[in-house]
Amino acid sequence: MTIRERLGASTKDAMRNKETKRLMTLRLINAAIKDLEISLRGEGSDDEIGDPQIVSILERMVKQRKESARAYEEGGRIELAEQELNEIEIVREFLPRQLDDDEAAKAIAAAIEATGAGSIRDMGKVMGELKSKFAGQMDFGAVGPMVKAQLS
Repeated sequence: MTIRERLGASTKDAMRNKETKRLMTLRLINAAIKDLEISLRGEGSDDEIGDPQIVSILERMVKQRKESARAYEEGGRIELAEQELNEIEIVREFLPRQLDDDEAAKAIAAAIEATGAGSIRDMGKVMGELKSKFAGQMDFGAVGPMVKAQLS
């Protein structure tokens, strides 16, 4: 089942169960997907976007909500921060399973070996390798320092 199909089924379930907050978040996801499809159509592509592009959209949405939650917390708006965090949980349901720290360390070691990286200068190659193989499964902001530590 594709991410788009899972989104559709979850949207219908949220409507049936009258889960308004969940439904609102699912509609935001669908709107972001439609926006990308419309912009691609303007460039001459009639293809539907696939799971890799949807994962990219979802990752961006998680990142935006993390930043918003942090800003709300700093501003003392705890209820809005909690709402953003709840939306993150809903969005993450549609992302691939995240690698734990041990799996990430093994993936980094494998990427270093595959690229032949020997110093910190090769960090870009390693990150590129990881992004191509583990898109949506790693938080690359957190992985960067781990790569740096293994290359040092």
